[in-house]
Amino acid sequence: MNLRTLAVLLVAAAIAVFAALNWEAFTAPTTLSLGFAEAHAPLGLIMLGLTALLALVFLAFVVYLQTSVLLEARRHARELQASRGLADQAEASRFTELRGYLEAELARLATESEAARASVLARLEELERNMRTAVDQAGNTLAAYIGELDHRIEGKAQERPPPAST
Repeated sequence: MNLRTLAVLLVAAAIAVFAALNWEAFTAPTTLSLGFAEAHAPLGLIMLGLTALLALVFLAFVVYLQTSVLLEARRHARELQASRGLADQAEASRFTELRGYLEAELARLATESEAARASVLARLEELERNMRTAVDQAGNTLAAYIGELDHRIEGKAQERPPPAST
């Protein structure tokens, strides 16, 4: 139980006990001035009734406040839910946009990778052709040197006289 509720209940119980203890004084008739006329009525009962009426007015005010706060809280909850929905949609659209961007970037990278691969393969083929040409030229040069050496050796062999037989 709330401390305020307990305080209100204690005050109401104190008024009820005070009224019960002084019931004869509360019900004793008195001359009352209403401003434009006079009346004979028990002042204690009138004051007790006004206190009860004031308590009812405050109770109605509290109920009104709680109802308005509850309605306001529900309105805020609906607005919050709508805002959350908009935020979720925005987040989903950002994810969709990011996915599209990533797919485009991956496609671009794949294209660049394929172009680089084709370029490297073409360069390797050119280097292989150049190497084969260089190997062929080196082989031809070596064959020419060997042929020239063979020709020189044969030429020297013909210039020498045959060895004497003993």
